[in-house]
Amino acid sequence: MITAAAIARMIAAETERFSAANPRSAALAKAAARHWHGGVPFHWMLDWGTPFALFADRAEGAELWDADGHRYDDFCLGDTGSMFGHSPPPVAAALTRQASRGLTYMLPTEDAVVVADELAARFKLPFWQVTSSASEANRAVIRWCRGITGRDKVLVFNGCYHGAVDDVFVDLRDGVPELRGSLIGQVYDMREHTVVIEFNDLPALEAALAKGDVACVLAEPAMTNAGMVLPQPGYLEALREACTRHGSLLVWDETHTISSGYGGYSATFGPLGDLFVLGKPVAGGIPCAVYGFSAKVAARMEQLRAVGEKGHSGIGTTLSANALALAAMRACLTEVMTPAAYAHMLPLAESLAAKIRAVIAANGLDWHVAHIGARGEFICASAPAQNGTEARAKMHGALEHALHLFLINRGVLIAPFHTMTLVSPATTATQVDRLAEVLDQCLKTLRE
Repeated sequence: MITAAAIARMIAAETERFSAANPRSAALAKAAARHWHGGVPFHWMLDWGTPFALFADRAEGAELWDADGHRYDDFCLGDTGSMFGHSPPPVAAALTRQASRGLTYMLPTEDAVVVADELAARFKLPFWQVTSSASEANRAVIRWCRGITGRDKVLVFNGCYHGAVDDVFVDLRDGVPELRGSLIGQVYDMREHTVVIEFNDLPALEAALAKGDVACVLAEPAMTNAGMVLPQPGYLEALREACTRHGSLLVWDETHTISSGYGGYSATFGPLGDLFVLGKPVAGGIPCAVYGFSAKVAARMEQLRAVGEKGHSGIGTTLSANALALAAMRACLTEVMTPAAYAHMLPLAESLAAKIRAVIAANGLDWHVAHIGARGEFICASAPAQNGTEARAKMHGALEHALHLFLINRGVLIAPFHTMTLVSPATTATQVDRLAEVLDQCLKTLRE
């Protein structure tokens, strides 16, 4: 019902509208291009599909203002980094206090004690470490798992994303493992040490683990980066049991699925993993991540360290667990990521999903809406995806490009990757209604 010609017309019209409405961003983009490669400090800032980068001025709660003074209802929220709102007042206050007391010491602070107690109670794992990003945390847990099991392989799911971790950049194409084309400059073949299978495929999981060479399974409880793929009933429990039976460690990366509930997906619904990674929002947007692990894993870590060389481990960086990050994390965990926050986010996200379904139905489209906790996605195809291959096949790049431009030009931001949305504790029902209204306008325009 939506033609390629209609999509092309919308992209052309919305590109022209964006260019006319954002002269200040255009000037800043031109100036930035003098010395920033690609014109931005980091290449992902170009992924919005706009003709030039949209330059931000400030953000607060679930609102953002750009350099030209336009206000946006923000359902992207820094692609999860600001999942609990931009500059939450407790985090901003903690940063202000700590900034005058020193930023990094290479020593723990009192905040470290509070943070560790909070992490253990919330996520039900007794021991923790801090890194500067989820990518770094995932690299660390892969190294630890290989070291303590004596096995060399990590198992991931087709279409996964676990940050800038080389080991996981392997896809399945027509059932054949392939190196992901986006991994630049890699000089060895990750397929020698990485196993990739489809999510929700129990026979493939059993066959892979039965070989006895998988150190760990690294997974999200629900896939969120290839288009949202939810676990089939009983799949996660079967995954947990299979890992235990075959001696492979189970690592949950909950950087995105922290949206599921107060303890993330695994502590809210189960099952628990042997290790757990959380990045992005844990310190309110300050670069910081944590990884937790069971007492049994901790004991095996100590056994490994006892026979190894003392000193440098190759895990972690000097700025990991710096005083500023710990202050921000303490404020975020204790005052921002609260049960009350989830009590606001979860029902409002349910409402958003229902409203988007109603808009899709009113426009006679056979599209699917998936959501888990505060995170949702409307997929421009029918029926939910069961794995990464199906999710990839349902992506429609040109149509998604048109949708993004239309929404941006009318003051609504969703994640630039696919059509994903986040609801924060600061998001209002009025903002949810407006997103649905603007999407309805967009679909009606495309169908004219």
